Amino acid sequence: ALLVGVGGSGRQSVGTLATEIAGYKLQRIEIGKNYSMVEWREDIKALLTDAGSGEKPVVFLFSDTQIKLEAFVEDINNILNAGEVPNIF
Repeated sequence: ALLVGVGGSGRQSVGTLATEIAGYKLQRIEIGKNYSMVEWREDIKALLTDAGSGEKPVVFLFSDTQIKLEAFVEDINNILNAGEVPNIF
């Protein structure tokens, strides 16, 4: 699901609550000051591997405030449209 709304409307809280109720695994990526494309790709690899081989379905929670590079959005777009990120493995 894609949750859209104004800031402070509780999108993350609702997403977290729904994930817990459904019994899914919640994955978030912590983006720090020196976070680069290399770390992003490693985190996405781990996410996709866990989603494909894990015992529980996975929810990826990503906020608009975490977009540090345009390529982050492009990779998420590729996952949503094609189910993969080109040249990630």
